[in-house]
Order: sequence, then structure tokens, then C-alpha cells
Amino acid sequence: MNHSTHPFLRFIATRLGRGVAAGAAGTIAMDLLGYRSYRHDNGRSSLSDWEFRSTSDGFDDAPAPAKVGKWLASAAHIDLPDSAATATNNVVHWTTGLMWGSAAAVLYRIPRVRALEAGILTGLVAFATSYIVLPKIGIYRRITEYDVRTLANDASAHLVFGVVAGTILTAG
Repeated sequence: MNHSTHPFLRFIATRLGRGVAAGAAGTIAMDLLGYRSYRHDNGRSSLSDWEFRSTSDGFDDAPAPAKVGKWLASAAHIDLPDSAATATNNVVHWTTGLMWGSAAAVLYRIPRVRALEAGILTGLVAFATSYIVLPKIGIYRRITEYDVRTLANDASAHLVFGVVAGTILTAG
């Protein structure tokens, strides 16, 4: 079946493609903001080392995306070794960003929702979802247990994601 002859399938493929591009750009922007903060706090790793390598020795001290991946694998009865923490972190982090970009692309198709609004709303929903879902599976603490600065930094990173994702959707 050639999807170029079917307008609905062409529409879905185009929309998903834009969403993936928006999610990738938003994730890159969010990560660049995080890297800037890391360097400001005297971090010494290169951008590629910071982005794709982890200083963790396993899942116990790994970032949240790695822990989500471990939790999902456990739910599927798959035992991930500690040596998989870095790769798991990268896969879950990037998959999540692409998924949220696709969600923004779908939201953008709702009448009267502009691309930038869709991106910002998606970024804020991603932020809120982290503090609703991740405490329930033991990865984050309750939102009330975090200081304002931590929450503000996380919210601003998700807003950057949303603005960039929405801007990419606007271009499409």
C-alpha cells in the first residue's frame, strides 16, 4: 500500500514527522540549557560526553530516564544489568522527547491551537506529568518535597522544550 496515494496516511506520516523533528529540536534545546547550567557549575565534560555518557555506576545513581527504563524493563520481566544504565538513560530520554514532540504535533491540529501554544502546553504537561507519574513509581519524590529553585529550573527547561518544539511546528 503506497501511502502517497492515501491522503490520510500521508497526513499522519507528515504530522508524525513534524512531531519527531519538533521533539528532537526541543530535546536538544532543553539539553543545551542543562549543559549550560552544568558548565556554569564548573562541569568539565564536553557536550557529547555530558549528553551521551553517564558518571553513574548503575541504575541506583542514574538520572530519572534510566530509572524509568529500568522500571519498564522490570515490568516486562527483563533484568537490565547496571552496565546498561547509560544506554537506557539515552534511549528513554530521547524517546520521551520525540514522543512529547509528536504529542505537540497532534495538539497543534486542534482548531484554534497555534503551534507555539501547542509546544508550550506540551512542555508544561510533560513537566507536570513527571511530578505526577514518577513519584508513583518511586523515581521522584512528591512535588512538595522539592525546593522552588529545582522546580523552577525543571519547569524552565520544559518551557524551552515547548517553545522550540512549537517553533519547529510553526515552520512546518
